[in-house]
Amino acid sequence: MNNSVDIDAAAERAQSSINAYHPDDPANDTDPLPSPTPTSSRNVPEGLDEPLAPPPPGAPGGLPDDRTPVSEAPFTPDSAQGAGQVVQRYYALIGEGKYKQAWLLWHDGGAASRQSAADFADTFAAYSEYHANIGAPGRIDSGAGERYVTVPVQIYARLKQDHRPVYQIGTVTLRRAGDVDGASATQKSWRIQQIMLKPVRRR
Repeated sequence: MNNSVDIDAAAERAQSSINAYHPDDPANDTDPLPSPTPTSSRNVPEGLDEPLAPPPPGAPGGLPDDRTPVSEAPFTPDSAQGAGQVVQRYYALIGEGKYKQAWLLWHDGGAASRQSAADFADTFAAYSEYHANIGAPGRIDSGAGERYVTVPVQIYARLKQDHRPVYQIGTVTLRRAGDVDGASATQKSWRIQQIMLKPVRRR
């Protein structure tokens, strides 16, 4: 998918990206959003912002270099591609400053973010611009009547204070209810369960 989108996240408490999500591990339900961290020490003259240049696919700090053609066939909202669309929408909303709408894309009506809507919005107040590249979603995993899928993401943003760029790489894990009796349409919709990002240092 590797689409670049302006966003509707940031990382001092940088953590390793998810290699395998374990739905039965309670710790996976409680990881907070990381806080912003500058990733460049260069002094850039005022008015001459360093261009944002995220690492390309396959390079260190870049998304996986997945050259498998993406199917053009229609997909359903409950598919892995549907989960990828939710991630695209999430970062598009952030880029547009629609933080409340983005917050609501977290599981449990925003509660899985472990932040209030106001605190969530404050997470992005340090940035003058915020963008993301979205990778191809992984396979759907099942467990305890739930479905999980992980989507690679690459963040490239700019801090307001000193205009320095910020680069991050990581994953977004989404969750929805399985096809079980009594599950509502909302419960069967993909929602964000966890975001794991780590900083990328650019020379």
